[in-house]
Amino acid sequence: MTKKKMEKLGIETSLLGFGCMRFPVTADGEIDEPEAERMLDRAIAAGVNYIDTAYPYHGGKSETFVGKALRKYDRSSFYLATKLPCWNVQVKEDAAKLFQEQLGKLQTDYIDFYLMHAMNKEKFHQMVDLGVVEYLEGLKAEGKIKYLGFSFHDNYEAFEDILCFRDWDFCQIQLNYMDTDTQAGLKGYKLTEEKKIPLVIMEPVKGGSLATFADDITEKFRALNPEASIASYALRWVGSLPNVKVILSGMSTMEQVEDNLKTFADFQPLSETENKTIDEVVALINSRVKNGCTGCSYCMPCPAGVDIPGNFRAWNTYHMYQNYNMIKNSWENGLGDAKQAKNCIKCGKCEKVCPQNLHIREDLVKVQEDLDKKEFVL
Repeated sequence: MTKKKMEKLGIETSLLGFGCMRFPVTADGEIDEPEAERMLDRAIAAGVNYIDTAYPYHGGKSETFVGKALRKYDRSSFYLATKLPCWNVQVKEDAAKLFQEQLGKLQTDYIDFYLMHAMNKEKFHQMVDLGVVEYLEGLKAEGKIKYLGFSFHDNYEAFEDILCFRDWDFCQIQLNYMDTDTQAGLKGYKLTEEKKIPLVIMEPVKGGSLATFADDITEKFRALNPEASIASYALRWVGSLPNVKVILSGMSTMEQVEDNLKTFADFQPLSETENKTIDEVVALINSRVKNGCTGCSYCMPCPAGVDIPGNFRAWNTYHMYQNYNMIKNSWENGLGDAKQAKNCIKCGKCEKVCPQNLHIREDLVKVQEDLDKKEFVL
């Protein structure tokens, strides 16, 4: 298993981290504990030493399961990461209660990597004002937390603000070859390099969307190496960045575990040819965008209740990845019948205020037609 040294912390972590938010589940939605434990055991036996969970994963049951599953291992043989659910913190005392609860669920006396979960600018400064950051620094001084960091979901400006607030031990961002300009993005990555702050990556395969493609893109990857999985290229793209120390993969099957272990057993950065192919894939995916909706929401509210930006987001994503499963939940449940394009009454109010001068009424007709057909189901 390839290891990466976190020079700032003086430790080595496995480049592959086991993300504990997508364990296999039984028919009733509960964690399939025997299979999930088998997967963890296989990964640990192969050298994975970074285990990442969080308070809300699997309906709040991930930490409890992980605590049970890891009890048989020497506590010093792995690094355990979990996160403070800051949305549940209204006063500083809430953070203390939650931390103690997490120690109990995880059956441990300390947390190696403790993160403030899903930080944006507003939530972070709320935690500062409440004294939560200071409280967590106190836990670190006591040895209850070894390394203090945060996970992030906001724009680059917010990332820079948070990253520069204090000398963090590490941080965690979303990054993959399709999201280089999203959230912290590559600009944020470069800032962590400058600050020498070790980086943990989440969503390297974009929730699985970079693991399965239609034939035209699949053939491009197969031409490079017919034995390599499509997902392995996304993981290797992220792993080729020098300051990436851990890449989290939320594995749901033993097959995914084995494929990831194969990728990270003797990790190889992408070659020039492979990077060129990925650039071609990115350009091809982006060329499939159907309209230029930026999600500004100037068109909202719609008199008929249509979520216009939501419809266009689903439509564009569907065509970009040619995979209905990527937008199935947001289309069928998030938007549902009430907010789908079919309810447009063609009043034209939206088009009068659209900064992009989109033909919204015409495009909404196409949205409904395309997503009702479900031509691309992978």
